[in-house]
Amino acid sequence: MREKALRIMSDSLELVARDVSVRFEGLKALSNVRLAVPRGRITGLIGPNGAGKTTLINVLTGFQPVGTGTVELEGEPLSGIAAHKLRRKGLARTFQSGRLFRDLPVMDNLEVTGVGLGLSRSVAIAEAERVMAWLGISHLAGVIAGALPYTDERRVAIGRAIMCTPRYLLLDEPAAGMSEHESHELAAIIRRIAGELNVGVLLIEHNIGLVLELCERIFVLDSGEIIEVGPPAQIRDSDAVRHAYMGTQRDELIPAIAAPEAVAS
Repeated sequence: MREKALRIMSDSLELVARDVSVRFEGLKALSNVRLAVPRGRITGLIGPNGAGKTTLINVLTGFQPVGTGTVELEGEPLSGIAAHKLRRKGLARTFQSGRLFRDLPVMDNLEVTGVGLGLSRSVAIAEAERVMAWLGISHLAGVIAGALPYTDERRVAIGRAIMCTPRYLLLDEPAAGMSEHESHELAAIIRRIAGELNVGVLLIEHNIGLVLELCERIFVLDSGEIIEVGPPAQIRDSDAVRHAYMGTQRDELIPAIAAPEAVAS
């Protein structure tokens, strides 16, 4: 572990976890985790199954109480603030399961989110139309969410998450089950969210190629601990990362990053 690499980058980072630990009935889920997500950039979080990634997302977004340590937004401690209140502060997330209202049209899914964020119905409708146009999914407005193809379901989930333009967005395995072409399209959306909307993105993903392509800085979590932090080249060359993935061959685990346009499926 490299002490310098694990240091929090600067106080300008929008979302910071400082020495966060969580235990479930004595079982260590997270141990002294330090992580920072800058505004307008894409940060990666990877790790093998059971590493604690979803627990960390839940802590950052108010779905799981912090055991010890702190989570801060612009220097403001977030402990004890309910998840729905954190969403109104500009902290949004997606879920692995999508969690759409499956019996409602896409338009209503976004509109309900806007109303939940405090918008009047008319303003929520206008915001939903804006977001759908921005994502290129206006043609799906009247489609019942439960009838959507898998990839469109993921895009609608992202649309709900960027309603009212959050300050940062946590994406929990958005590329799961996607083809290579679909992953390319998702990568373009994530870049636009960070670049055009100035949203800090934390990308949690098993598609290592996608993470290496998109992220400037990557945190690696294993058994509840951050074992490596750095740019893609450092993560790709890390013995600690390869060991965490139980001896997976380097070329199988992490595709070459010499051609970043080649996203692993």
